[in-house]
Amino acid sequence: MKFLNNQSMRILTAVLVLQAVIFYGLSRKEYEPNTLPLSSVPMTFGGWTLAQEGVVDKETQDVLKADDLLSRSYINLSAREQAHLFVAFFRSQRTGKTPHSPKNCLPGNGWVQSIADQIAIEVPGVSRPLVVNHYIVAKGDAKSVVLYWYQSRDRVVASEYRAKFYVMADAIRYNRTDTSLIRVVVPVTESNDVAATKSAVDFVKAFYVPLRQYLPS
Repeated sequence: MKFLNNQSMRILTAVLVLQAVIFYGLSRKEYEPNTLPLSSVPMTFGGWTLAQEGVVDKETQDVLKADDLLSRSYINLSAREQAHLFVAFFRSQRTGKTPHSPKNCLPGNGWVQSIADQIAIEVPGVSRPLVVNHYIVAKGDAKSVVLYWYQSRDRVVASEYRAKFYVMADAIRYNRTDTSLIRVVVPVTESNDVAATKSAVDFVKAFYVPLRQYLPS
């Protein structure tokens, strides 16, 4: 065991052990949780009502490769606010099916960001604030606030890198790699970024708890 006194050998041994653990975790038959279809998500919650059921065309579905999709526009008549909700659920990521980050998709579709940070949202009934990505983007005369995050089990993750880390950790510990991408888009009117962000936050506060019933925990 003298070779373990060598720092390089200790590092190499640790790497080999880690690889063995990862290989074991990824080689087992994966647990894929059963879920309710996203199409059964409520049409009304917290003052918000379904305004339009979106249609994701086959070409987009083939690119996303999600196991279930939800694309809806909601409206709050009393506050005269509207918001678009998009959810992409992936039952497993072992076959290369992973969420497409809005951070990359938005610029690819011509949207230019002016703000890219993270905000914390306190949701009633949830023990800790949701830390989510907060973007303000524009394309031509159109401007929108975008909030998005990754939802795995009971975990909300904003960072793409942390999300990938947790995928590996869940694969090893729980033998599962399911995740969801959740995105909210609210149009900016009268150049009022603050009001649009508030609308997006209020929408998240209203739908988050009901939506969680349709995603695995």
